[in-house]
Amino acid sequence: MSQDPAALTPRPPRPAAVRVPAAKGAAPDQSEQAVRLNKRMADLGLCSRRQADDWIARGWVRVDGQPAVLGLAVPVSARIEVDPQARQRQSQQVTILLNKPVGYVSAQAEDGHKPAASLLQAGSRWQGCSSPMRWSPQQLKGLAPAGRLDIDSIGLLVLTQDGRIARQLIGEDSDVEKEYLVRVSYGEHTQGVQALFPAEKLSLLRQGLSLDGRLLRPAQVSWQNPEQLRFVLREGKKRQIRRMCEQVGLQVTGLKRIRMGRVSLGQLPLGQWRYLGPHESF
Repeated sequence: MSQDPAALTPRPPRPAAVRVPAAKGAAPDQSEQAVRLNKRMADLGLCSRRQADDWIARGWVRVDGQPAVLGLAVPVSARIEVDPQARQRQSQQVTILLNKPVGYVSAQAEDGHKPAASLLQAGSRWQGCSSPMRWSPQQLKGLAPAGRLDIDSIGLLVLTQDGRIARQLIGEDSDVEKEYLVRVSYGEHTQGVQALFPAEKLSLLRQGLSLDGRLLRPAQVSWQNPEQLRFVLREGKKRQIRRMCEQVGLQVTGLKRIRMGRVSLGQLPLGQWRYLGPHESF
């Protein structure tokens, strides 16, 4: 990333303000629950908590006209102003879509396996990528997966510098759909699994299973062909689909993520990547 340009005039541009009114019937200075400023900014969709702390430390945030400090608690009616420099930096953040192959881990290298980010090079950018953005190795800084794929799985992996997108996809309150195609076997049977698999177990995959002591959210699960299931989840526990299948006697032999929210893998070739377009959102 390039460094922020120095101010060219003694008077900086007026910050863009976001104001959230107090709840009806509640006086802004009475019995109004205060929350940490970084959480409030994240809840408003301004940035991630980490970005908020960075902006506050740089002096780019004011609350009710006063410079903010780290750790500040604010009422929900507080007027939060963000300096244009923060917006400029945010606009330079990238989000990349990668068709991850088998054998790559989503985040840091482990057990001798390469991270998926090692595939992000100029030569592996998909020719069909329509973004005008130019590739720079500096874009790897702060780039993190938003929704991991295990080493044996392939398909859509989102890597982003934008904390807002990460929160949308993997935050505790995320409700974004993730769609998968899952090839399975049943006992010794690798063909015609659909005809052999009990209907009541398919119902269990849809609702009723627990992982790590917690009931899973309802899922959409249906047969795509006699050996392949389609899963649509609204959560993302570690190796969730593989563990769900194990509970009903299925073994996953292939798993591919094809969609996250409104963004699909499409024609992106295996091992190649593209930028999230300015017209796209999850």
